[in-house]
Amino acid sequence: MSKIGKKAVAIPAGVTAALEGEMIKLKGPKGELALALSQEVAAKIENNRITVTSRGETQHHRAMWGLTRAMVANLVVGVSKGYEKRLEITGVGYRPAVAGKNLQLALGYSHEVLYPIPDGINIATPKPTEIVITGTDKSKVGQVAAEIRDFRPPEPYKGKGVKYSDEYIFRKEGKKK
Repeated sequence: MSKIGKKAVAIPAGVTAALEGEMIKLKGPKGELALALSQEVAAKIENNRITVTSRGETQHHRAMWGLTRAMVANLVVGVSKGYEKRLEITGVGYRPAVAGKNLQLALGYSHEVLYPIPDGINIATPKPTEIVITGTDKSKVGQVAAEIRDFRPPEPYKGKGVKYSDEYIFRKEGKKK
């Protein structure tokens, strides 16, 4: 029995949900999202709640039951509140800038790194050392943040690089004489 799958997902005010065949479509103040259900689960909408049920009792069916329920809950939060990831840049001369549909990153290389901003994602640079990524799709926001971090991951000696704002970098001691 899936502990996560048993819980129904509440639909907040201002969000509309529709079940069209094997697709759940949600529309809210932040945008629209859809999810294709797998064949192992079924969903129904009643009393402003989305209930996901398993169509079998195997380990795989139960795993998909909990996964699908969690993904539906992420969609509801995405269309109502949205998601945000913050990145911090540490290093002399390291700075981000948004230019049109591109993010320009000066990360100590001989060239500037240009990252095209995908559709559905907003990137802002409120401070010279901070990048704020917002969007409705949790997985897309996380993927964009991970791709930007991969251009220059933080190193353990001086802490230079791009890191998540809530990430702790384990610092190492340098060479001893």
